[in-house]
Amino acid sequence: MNHNPVGWFEIYVQDLDRARQFYETVLGIELTRLDSPTKDIEMLAFPMDMEASGASGALCKMDGFAPNGNGTLIYFSSADCDIEASRVEAAGGKIGKPKSSIGPYGFIALATDTEGNTFGIHSLT
Repeated sequence: MNHNPVGWFEIYVQDLDRARQFYETVLGIELTRLDSPTKDIEMLAFPMDMEASGASGALCKMDGFAPNGNGTLIYFSSADCDIEASRVEAAGGKIGKPKSSIGPYGFIALATDTEGNTFGIHSLT
């Protein structure tokens, strides 16, 4: 394999507007609506640049798929994960693990969003 293994991610939500507000507030970004091929799927995409490294993805509201804090863990990249972690509780989420060292690989913080999904924030400093 000559590329990073993750090509796309979806974070399942029950309340798309609430989840949008949470992630836009915590990450300081703007999500954009994706056209859906069917009526039972609504998606809001995280910013993406097809020429940049890393994976992008979307918040996804889909019949039959509910948020789950014990599923796949997504890590958002950051200059300093403590900055985004400091916004989590004010945005309605919870911090599960504050900024912690992972040795030569940098630092992580773990949090739960307004939908019950656990996610991580990673930084080198």
